[in-house]
Amino acid sequence: MLMQPTIEKLHSMKLFGMAEGIRRQTEDPEISRLSFEERLALLVDHQWDWRQNKALVRRLKTARFKLDASVEDIDYRHPRRLDRQLIRSLSGSDWVRLHHNLLITGPCGVGKSYIACALAHKAVRDGFTASYIRAPRLFRDLAVARADGSFGKMLDRFARIDVLIVDDWAMAPLADSERRDFLEICDDRYSIRSTVLTSQVPISHWHDQIGDPTLADSILDRLVHNAHRIELAGASIRKSKNGKPAPDGDDTK
Repeated sequence: MLMQPTIEKLHSMKLFGMAEGIRRQTEDPEISRLSFEERLALLVDHQWDWRQNKALVRRLKTARFKLDASVEDIDYRHPRRLDRQLIRSLSGSDWVRLHHNLLITGPCGVGKSYIACALAHKAVRDGFTASYIRAPRLFRDLAVARADGSFGKMLDRFARIDVLIVDDWAMAPLADSERRDFLEICDDRYSIRSTVLTSQVPISHWHDQIGDPTLADSILDRLVHNAHRIELAGASIRKSKNGKPAPDGDDTK
């Protein structure tokens, strides 16, 4: 009870981790064996961990990942040409620190979205920000932003995200406004942020899907330069597991 006023003051200062640390110390009969410096260090550690965990929860919520994916749960048993060594290397998040891009291609159902979300999730755990969006939704949002005058703010938001996942990229030919808007995003992010694209369309066909040769060259120059490629193959994992055709999407591990 003697510590209750102190705990209340810590709560009022939003030092919730330290307040929880004090509560735990009062319940630990062995705590008196520690020196003042050791007990203070434990309280500071509690506060640090609380802030780190809160920040992680906030980053994960903001990312809006399509899947609850993690690199530890990626399935290497299915024959889809997935390079375990490459995934292990990317799991260190150095590609994000170096502002490299990640291009993941392959047929439906081989786990493109899962791998993209898993690697981005690991980056979030390592302290980076991320955001997931499907390409059709991205272009709809950009069109609305142009119409209501918030286009600049949207571009600024995308430019600040450390890892931007654009799922189902280049599934259909891009309209003129779409390729121009996407070039704006690529230009803002080039060499300062990381972009992850997943697509059923091989990279060699992206130029044709973008359309305008000049804009296609500009977009691909910013995307492919310093990009890691994961080119998957094989039958759908869901189909092999269930004996049924794979539904839309790519949520397999």
